[in-house]
Amino acid sequence: MPKYHGVRHRRSSAGIADYLVVTVKKGTPETRKQLMNAVIVRQRRPFRRPEGMMVQFEDNACVIVTPEGEAKGSDIKGPVAREAAERWPRIAANASMIV
Repeated sequence: MPKYHGVRHRRSSAGIADYLVVTVKKGTPETRKQLMNAVIVRQRRPFRRPEGMMVQFEDNACVIVTPEGEAKGSDIKGPVAREAAERWPRIAANASMIV
């Protein structure tokens, strides 16, 4: 994770709406194995919202973004967490569904 300062040798953790550097696992041969910036929009691990509701998605997913925070793609398949949509308005504009 960029700008992460924690305990030495400890793996950093990330959650909904966090900006991080990822490697592409599925895609065209030109984009696979490339380092890119991304924002997490869904996670399988349950997390608590301020009103007390627990939210959990069926899969983990992130959106590839530019360093300025704009999504590289034109459409986002599947739902996007409300926390990610509030923190990243450019991602919310491309989202088909916000949960």
